[in-house]
Amino acid sequence: MVLPRWLIRSALVVTVALAGLLTWRAVDSLQGPPLQPWHTFVPDELSAPQLDHADWQVWLAAENQAMAQVASQVTAKLDLGQVPRVNRYRQDSIVYPAHFAQDWNRSFELRPAGAPKGVVVLLHGLTDSPFSMRHLAEHYRDAGYLAVAIRMPGHGTVPAGLTHVHWQDWLAATRLAVREARQQVPAPLPLILVGYSNGGALAMTYTLDSLDDASLARPAQVVLLSPMIGVDGYARFAGIAGWPAIFPAFAKSAWLDRLPEFNPFKYNSFPVNAARQSWLLTSHLQKALAAHAKVNGLQGLPPILTFQSLVDYTVSTPAVINRLYRLLPDNGSALVLFDINRASDFGGLLDDSAATSVERLLPATPRPWRTTLITNAASNGPATVAVDTPADRQASTTTPLAASYPRDIFSLSHVAMPFPVTDGLYGTQPAATDRFGIHLGTLAARGERGVLVVPLDVLMRIGCNPFFDYLLQRLDATYR
Repeated sequence: MVLPRWLIRSALVVTVALAGLLTWRAVDSLQGPPLQPWHTFVPDELSAPQLDHADWQVWLAAENQAMAQVASQVTAKLDLGQVPRVNRYRQDSIVYPAHFAQDWNRSFELRPAGAPKGVVVLLHGLTDSPFSMRHLAEHYRDAGYLAVAIRMPGHGTVPAGLTHVHWQDWLAATRLAVREARQQVPAPLPLILVGYSNGGALAMTYTLDSLDDASLARPAQVVLLSPMIGVDGYARFAGIAGWPAIFPAFAKSAWLDRLPEFNPFKYNSFPVNAARQSWLLTSHLQKALAAHAKVNGLQGLPPILTFQSLVDYTVSTPAVINRLYRLLPDNGSALVLFDINRASDFGGLLDDSAATSVERLLPATPRPWRTTLITNAASNGPATVAVDTPADRQASTTTPLAASYPRDIFSLSHVAMPFPVTDGLYGTQPAATDRFGIHLGTLAARGERGVLVVPLDVLMRIGCNPFFDYLLQRLDATYR
């Protein structure tokens, strides 16, 4: 069989382009600082099959072992002359997690004062740790719920932990956390599933699985914060960027970012595999949502309450609407969208594409789910308001909010959603008693370019939510 010339030429072009890309990637990986122990040492974690046969105590024991390995193989072996003093792996650092009253990198349970009214399972995001779920967990606990927050495999230890993990491990950890929750608080008391970012994708995937598998406890409600329903399409090919890493000389090509680890509860370095696994998970979720919608219109799905910023650099806001909400039945679900700060144009510096109107994203009313827009658009005056459109209605009501956008904030961010302004690490007004060695939320870095060891946008990205109290009010209305 003789192949057509155009096919041969096309294959040759693709091969040459790929070879050039990999060569550039290999050479580029030689630049920058050397890999540190937290980039090379991978602590032991339970695999998906092991997690499915483990209970909470087995998981905690494995977690303790992983933390001990980091202490002995990373912290104890650091060349302190090559590591900044503000580093989470230095035992003498102000951000060394073990020095705090509680190391929020670990899985935790918060118990209410009396008999639980129900149980909530909280799932954190990618490169994150259970720290990001503590405020919500404390709120649910104070409302009488047992809160179970599990550390996802590969997280809370060293960034290298994400170089070998698979999304199926995270989903198995989700199943384990739900088993623990139901063992502690059996049905018929309600089970709530809360997922932030990548945890949102896991919460939705688990919930869909529970529709088909009677052995899985089905949640009564799902709460999503900045959920990873869709990511940038380029993440699909992220794995290719790491191919040169099979050669030891190009090991750094396995990393998309290698930044100083000054955050005690979140990785700053980001491996190729993490991007690859996030795409695989969201791709699986999108296919599962479409398949269930086609077969039975997602009947039996519990109500979903989602909080999402109109602009989000990490996940796709259109995917939240088009890949999830457009498929939902009339089951009591709701979507809360946080608009950009339209009270100021910031000197005309805002990108027009970022200012896309909500009307272009949402389907026309009536919709089978409630929609709330938090906005200070000029048509509503200078105050921030909640424009609420009930399910199956066309008319909206407008309610003023006590909170408003600070003048110097042009939008929320993906990472801001679960943190109040009083958070000790990310808050702009950190509580005096909430101390974690550094106040990232109050840094206002200004000066000459090329001086900082981290990109300026890392410090500029808002890490807390000025509308967090409204978020809690919406949670209160769903479980009380």
